[in-house]
Formats: sequence, C-alpha cells, structure tokens
Amino acid sequence: LADAADETALRALAARARVVVSTVGPYALYGEPLVKVCAETGTDYCDLTGEVQWIRRMIERYAAAAKASGARIVHCCGFDSIPSDLGVLFLQQEARRRYGRTASRIKMRVRAMRGGASGGTAASLINVAKEVRRNPALRKELANPYLLCIDATGGGGVRQPNVSGAQFDADAKAWVAPFIMAAINTRVVHRSNALCDHGYGRDFRYDEAVSIGRGLKGRLLASATAAGLGAFMLASAIGPTRALLERFVLPKPGEGPSPEAQRRGFFDLRFFGRTDDGRTLSVKVTGDRDPGYGSTAKMLGEAAACLAFDLPAADKPGGFWTPASAFGERLLPRLQQRAGLSFEVTG
Repeated sequence: LADAADETALRALAARARVVVSTVGPYALYGEPLVKVCAETGTDYCDLTGEVQWIRRMIERYAAAAKASGARIVHCCGFDSIPSDLGVLFLQQEARRRYGRTASRIKMRVRAMRGGASGGTAASLINVAKEVRRNPALRKELANPYLLCIDATGGGGVRQPNVSGAQFDADAKAWVAPFIMAAINTRVVHRSNALCDHGYGRDFRYDEAVSIGRGLKGRLLASATAAGLGAFMLASAIGPTRALLERFVLPKPGEGPSPEAQRRGFFDLRFFGRTDDGRTLSVKVTGDRDPGYGSTAKMLGEAAACLAFDLPAADKPGGFWTPASAFGERLLPRLQQRAGLSFEVTG
C-alpha cells in the first residue's frame, strides 16, 4: 500500500514490483509522483489515462530518466486508446500482407456502443477545461494532432482530417458526427506511427467519428449530436456552467455503471483503410463489455500482464511508449483470448 502523493512510499512500492498499474485519474492531479518514481527506478508502468496534456508533460519531464533506467511507461491502456491504436496496427499488418504496403489513410467510425458514464472520465474532462482556463495557450496545443510526438522521429507535417460537424461518410455509408474520444485516440495513433519510424508513412492521415445513420433522419441526428457535443464543451469551458455540470449533470468520481450494466455494454468499431494506389481494406474491432469499465479493466489487466511476461527488456528499451508501439501484435492474442475483444477483417 502507498499513498499516491507520498513519493517515498511509492518508491518502496515500485522497488517490489515488476509492473505498476495506475488508475488514479484525473492523472493531472494525482498521477505524476508514481510516473516519476517508476521512470527513475526502472519499474514498468501502465495506466488508462486519456489526458493528453498530462502525457506530454510526463514525456517532457521523465523520458530521459525512463530511457536511462529501462522503465517502459505505457499510457492509454484502456478504451482510450487500445481499440483505436491496435485496430490501426491490425489493419496495417493486413494491408502489408495483402498489398505489400500500408494504408496512407485510415478512418475509424464507431458503429455502435453501449456504456455508462464514468465519474473519473468526467472529472478528467472538467480538469482539462480548468487547465485551459488557467493557461489559454493550452487550447492551441490540444488542437495539434502531433502533440505527443515530441520525442519521436519527427512529428509529421501532414494536415490531418477532423470531423467537427455532421457529414456524410461514403465508406461508412452513414452520416457521422464528432467522437469525443477522437482528440485522445488520434494523438496516440500518430505517436505510435512516429515511434515506429513512421511505419504507416510520413503522409499518414487518421481521424475518428461516430456513425449515426442514413437518410434525413441520420443527417438530423448527426447534426443534433454535433451540436450537443459542442454545447457540452462550451459549457465545460465557462466557470458557472461548468459548476452546474459538476453539481447536477456529471457523475462524481467513483460513480459509474452497475455490474449488470457493465455486462450488457459493448462496442463495435469499424476501420476503413486506403493505400496510395487506391486499394481498400476494412476491419472490425469489438468488445463484449461496457467500454469504460468492463472492457477497460480487462484491457488494462492484459496490458500489464504483457509488460510483465511477454516483453523482455532486450526487445523493448525504456521510454514512453503507446500500446501499439510497446506491445505490437503480442497483445492481440491476449485481448482476443482473455479480454473479450475481437479483431476481424471485413473487406
């Protein structure tokens, strides 16, 4: 046992562990001491954060220490961002096998999803809004799709697509709307590409959205979804309305869906890839539990086990990694056999 704010106790804990798993979000408030200790002591670490501004700070402050000690630090080992990161990797592996080249353009569309709201995730989103209010320059940083590529082999300069409103997607054959997790997942996928020496290509483009439906009804629902998300983000940015959200609307930290709701939850993600010469490929990634609790718990556990048992130090040196760049295809069997995920080529 160790208090998350007690560096001495955390150092003693890290000394007795091969891998430490952290779930202390908002990580920007409570997560740094453990990352610091693991980076300095050479203890492997994984978490389920989606706070990209905090991840960047951790890379800036502790990447050198992790490389020197041999600690493998792997953020984003939950719903954000294992399905996106490993889904892209899976598609690219199949593209190389079929076509001898990777897809230079991939889009992910949330086909269907059922899950309860997470108090911890809500607290993390609200904390980001507070950070932006204290530091307005952070807003521009968060808009940078290459925000997390700071210690990799170049950030990349290709302008990235971004679904910011309702639009029709010919690949998904549906109207789509912005996906709230896209601002996290896309940054992680681009970091994976950079860490793997731009294995997806230096002109690789990637975006995410939610498939809403077809026809006029789909268009209206997509427009309403986009407007609702925009209103929520605006309310989060303004002090008085943010306070109302925290008090009356959003779940509190520690609150979440019931065990039964977690069992009934699921997600179905579709990835559409296209090579430079116009050949296409599509894959499906599904999970059999609530994304934020049931599936995330299993993904995080298998990521930790993969770090402990499947990833020799000689194969992966110390540093700050993403799920795809750290685990690669080694994590896929664990996710499919033990975590209720499936990865399937659909076209």
